[in-house]
Amino acid sequence: MSLKERLQADWKDALKAKDKFRADTISTARAAILQVEKTDRVELDDEQVIEVLAREVKQRREAILEFEKGNRQDLVDKGVSEIEILLSYLPQQLTEDEIFVIVRDAAVEVGANSMKDMGKVMSVLAPRVKGRADGKLVSQIVKEYLNK
Repeated sequence: MSLKERLQADWKDALKAKDKFRADTISTARAAILQVEKTDRVELDDEQVIEVLAREVKQRREAILEFEKGNRQDLVDKGVSEIEILLSYLPQQLTEDEIFVIVRDAAVEVGANSMKDMGKVMSVLAPRVKGRADGKLVSQIVKEYLNK
């Protein structure tokens, strides 16, 4: 079963269970996928769907930061719940320790030893962590590693 089919089935199940919040969250994700398909005039495969879902998670994380600044705990809680639902469709997220190991391996592979080499490291890292780690966290770990 493809990821899009799984989203469709889970959306239907949520509607049948009268779980409006889950149905709305999945519906929003499906709409984002459809938007990309219509805009780019392509049928997305699972890897591309993961990219769209990861972007949706990133948008919600950024929104949560703004909601926290505005003391809107209700919206923070809603965003966190939406992220939990969306993460269930993404590959297992990497821990900081796992990211550090991948960063170290990539740095050794490209011979990186200073911040000037960050672009080289990131270009090797991007496909390895795609959809499995937050880009800001990966970037932060690369900076820490290269500044040692």
